[in-house]
Amino acid sequence: MRFPTVLFDLDGTLIDSGAIILASFRHATRTVLQREIPDAQLLAAVGGSNLREQMRALDVARVEELVAAYRAHNEPLHEELQACSGVLDVVARLKDEGRKLGIVTAKRHETVGLAFAVLPLRELFDVVVGAEDTERHKPHPEPVLLALERLGVEASSAAYVGDSPFDIAAGRAAGVFAVGVTWGGIHTRARLEEEHPDAIVERAEELLGIL
Repeated sequence: MRFPTVLFDLDGTLIDSGAIILASFRHATRTVLQREIPDAQLLAAVGGSNLREQMRALDVARVEELVAAYRAHNEPLHEELQACSGVLDVVARLKDEGRKLGIVTAKRHETVGLAFAVLPLRELFDVVVGAEDTERHKPHPEPVLLALERLGVEASSAAYVGDSPFDIAAGRAAGVFAVGVTWGGIHTRARLEEEHPDAIVERAEELLGIL
């Protein structure tokens, strides 16, 4: 195998959550700010900084209200979550091959647990790094480096798979093989390419060929 350790982003990479993320941003901004914000602006920071930082970019004075409105709308929708097409089979195969697997996400562990409650993911991963675990967040490499530390592995033996430019930037800064995926529905392929990933794939099955 090329990479004995494979790390994954969660939203838009493992779980098909782009639509509920956008719906929750729309709900929060309409409810709290009483105005429409273009979808592209709402989604621009998704996958990088934590939710509070994303909301601070929308209105610095009403961050806590925006976060509360977002979570109240978003968390019940996790009951409807589905995995991204083909991903579960690919991850299960990587696990069967004896690889160490991890999740590096901007989500809180509590929210990750909502996804784990409806999808068979928990048993596939050896480590989960969430928003509470680091002071700095993607695109800073700290979350990726922490996952490597907890797994006891070197960056040169690892890949990080994600659907956002922040995933790619964090992976490259951490010294791992950075893989962009296009199925997240949040960021365009062109935006991913701006961060110079080591590879970009269109379908989950393609991961097996490069990992």
